[in-house]
Amino acid sequence: MFSHIMLGTNDIEASKAFYDATLATLGYEPGVIDQKGRCFYVNKSGVFALTKPIDGEAVLPGNGSTIGFAASDSQSADAWHAAGLANGGTACEDPPGIREGSSGSLYLAYLRDPSGNKICALHRM
Repeated sequence: MFSHIMLGTNDIEASKAFYDATLATLGYEPGVIDQKGRCFYVNKSGVFALTKPIDGEAVLPGNGSTIGFAASDSQSADAWHAAGLANGGTACEDPPGIREGSSGSLYLAYLRDPSGNKICALHRM
């Protein structure tokens, strides 16, 4: 459904360190900085990218926005959460764990990245 997702960041290096650490727990390679100073994580399922806002203004996280990363199991989601906390992220929502939804049981772990963007790791049980 998506070709790519690009998030704004106030600090590319801090965000790259955060996403390199968290995405490594899910099996992804470190991001690559392009000639324009943007960071890209590319794989067969799509592209995740980080950029400073083009208008030069500070990043303002979307109210009500969340980007979810697929985790293969609850242990990967927990490792993702721990790596995020150790690399400049902050906990938000409930602690990692199982939540029941209309589509069944989900294991969810939520964080805010160094720029305040809300993200989660999700494992469909």
